[in-house]
Amino acid sequence: MGQQNKYTIPEMLRNSYTKFSDSQSLVFVGELNRTYAQLENEINQVVIQLIKVGVSKGDKVVILSTNMPNWGIAYFAITTIGAIAVPILPDFSVTEITNIIEHSESKVLFVSENLLTKIEQFKADPLKTIIRIETFEKISGQEVSNAEISPESLNSFIVEEDDLASIIYTSGTTGKSKGVMLTHKNLIWDADHGGLIHKMSVTDRFLSLLPLSHTYENTLALILPVMCGSSVHYLKKLPTPAVLIPALQTVKPTIIFTVPLIIEKIYKKQIRPKFRSNIFIKSLYGIAPFRLFFNRIAGKKLMKTFGGELLFFGIGGAKLDGKVEQFLFEAKFPYSIGYGLTETAPLIAGADTGLQRLHTIGPEMPGVKLKINQPDPKTGQGEIWAKGPNVMKGYFKEPELTKEVLTEDGWFKTEDLGLIDDKGYLAFKGRLKNIIVSASGENIFPEEIESVINDFKNVVESLVVERKGKLVALVLLNMEELEIQYQAIRDQAELFNQKLDELIAELQLYVNSRVNKFSQIQLILVQPKPFERTPTQKIKRFLYS
Repeated sequence: MGQQNKYTIPEMLRNSYTKFSDSQSLVFVGELNRTYAQLENEINQVVIQLIKVGVSKGDKVVILSTNMPNWGIAYFAITTIGAIAVPILPDFSVTEITNIIEHSESKVLFVSENLLTKIEQFKADPLKTIIRIETFEKISGQEVSNAEISPESLNSFIVEEDDLASIIYTSGTTGKSKGVMLTHKNLIWDADHGGLIHKMSVTDRFLSLLPLSHTYENTLALILPVMCGSSVHYLKKLPTPAVLIPALQTVKPTIIFTVPLIIEKIYKKQIRPKFRSNIFIKSLYGIAPFRLFFNRIAGKKLMKTFGGELLFFGIGGAKLDGKVEQFLFEAKFPYSIGYGLTETAPLIAGADTGLQRLHTIGPEMPGVKLKINQPDPKTGQGEIWAKGPNVMKGYFKEPELTKEVLTEDGWFKTEDLGLIDDKGYLAFKGRLKNIIVSASGENIFPEEIESVINDFKNVVESLVVERKGKLVALVLLNMEELEIQYQAIRDQAELFNQKLDELIAELQLYVNSRVNKFSQIQLILVQPKPFERTPTQKIKRFLYS
């Protein structure tokens, strides 16, 4: 790691084909049928297909697909010839997908069977060819060349480090998608240096859970494992508990990258209730030595749930709940929190398992520079700025937006608030756009209040917003739990609602006794359905402000 001769995807692939030819590469869970030698052959077949339908260097090719081995094969084939991959998140709407295809001026589209309905009405130029990703058969479009392509010519493509490899359209939480232009060097350098945080090898088994069309999964759970000769295992269905738990036992993964919501759900549904199951255990859990003892036992059980061989559980994409992090830390679970953005390809900070400091992320990644711009003299907090070879080229067709976030000397303005402690560890405090300023000028961090709310009984998740000068908490309750708890009166609407009102009043007292006076909640509203989220499971705050 840290020794790539040339930071391009084709160079990385050539190294892996040579070093790991007999090792397993990209497979479905339970299948071991694709070595790196076979992966090379399959990528080359798709390269030939792309050339025959007229794709050349600089052309854009869309991938609209759920996770599968062929997603990676398509991606590597596109970038091998110097074309530009345009991954689209499967959850994007028809309108968003149409806009991205048109805005990116893509010529070819790889699409999975289950997403065909999202593009069936699309007829606009310049899209010429549609290919079913499961089989690589053409759905529409004509070949423009019937010429034979020799195996030797497949190594003749000239791809430079500063060539664009991908344009990734972010969904974000602000409602507007932007096309982030990432070069070959951005991606390969970030994977290469990210691998210095935790050493990975040919013996590692990755279980892929997040959308490959997001930079987080794309760089760290596709490019990085292929660079290291590891195997990556894909689910054939959505990662529901009924699908995920057997898969964990089959794969026994050593590496997983995920978002906070997944581990937070496991903690709140499976672990926390056991600590509150009776008054005796609850009282003992409040005493530090006993809490550590209980957390260690729970941590060992959690390891077994994940297959028993987990070495690195990477968490990123959003802020991790403080109580959940404390549990993972005390349970000695092999977690690591990373920080980054699509614009930084993505990783810029993190620490290996065993080197964590509670409520911080870790030091800057080797080769990256971090600074806090104009820090507050009292708190040390300010906007996080980053600089390094992983910082994007800019936003596609958006020079003015690019100028807003990239300084002339190469610093990227993250729009995140943070501080760097005395050990050089970065601490993330929240999105600058989410900060609420009180009438007296105090900064209020909604994420910190939400963490307190979410630790209250029967709360699934919450969102704190400002409405007409008041701090309002939107709270999603676990109604199934409450109906069991109040089973005797659940059919008596008036009495049931009275119990809900009492619970909300208790919650308000609970929260306001644990936050500063500027962060006091003045109104709590029951959220009737789960909050809408981005593909990395951040709540789309702009919908509720």
